[in-house]
Amino acid sequence: MSSSRNQALSALGQFLVADVPIGDTLQRVADLSVEAVTGASFAGLAMLDDREQPTTAVFTDEQAPEIDQAQYDTGRGPCLDAWRTRTTVRLDDLEEVPSEYQEFAQACLEHGIRSTLSLPLVTGDDGVGALNFYSPDKRGFSTDDEEVAQDFATATSAVLANAVAYWAAFDLAQQMTEAMRTRAVIEQAKGMLMARSDTLDDEGAFDLLRTASQRENVKLRDIALRIVHRQPIVEQE
Repeated sequence: MSSSRNQALSALGQFLVADVPIGDTLQRVADLSVEAVTGASFAGLAMLDDREQPTTAVFTDEQAPEIDQAQYDTGRGPCLDAWRTRTTVRLDDLEEVPSEYQEFAQACLEHGIRSTLSLPLVTGDDGVGALNFYSPDKRGFSTDDEEVAQDFATATSAVLANAVAYWAAFDLAQQMTEAMRTRAVIEQAKGMLMARSDTLDDEGAFDLLRTASQRENVKLRDIALRIVHRQPIVEQE
């Protein structure tokens, strides 16, 4: 393996997903992949978007999503098959491909691409996407290229799994922080209500907040904030 490939794989292994957002993480992965697979002119990562539809979410050249759209439109293509079957799909000559790949092959040829290499991204038992390489040459990927690409796809899958786990945990932590803030402001509002009445206890103050929330169709936290800010919102009935 060349020193440039060793350096690319080493850089990927040392890349910390906690340092940047997941989109930046994946873009860095794509950039490194082109350095690692010398037969590739550019690369793209196919994943699901927020509508649960396949898309080329990250790419090193804008031609990648333009080419891939042909397979997304038809539901047929090498990266989709690599993703679904969790196996590598290599097309050495896009002028001679199976009939189900005709639309994809035509899109490739229109962009000057004559061979592709698609590898699945797998986390646990699930296929979560595909890493795709594009070459302007027929048989543009050597056996060594495919082996390096496979190692790189495995490393990419690990980075992706770690990134998703990190940001999911980050989102959860933010949600918990927000919940704690909500609880704090509600407790403060209850205390202020009880201070205004000698007969109102903790449960009664909460019921008063909840009734006002339902009556005005406003979140309980927003009702509590109004009281904390001394706005005349809740009146005891």
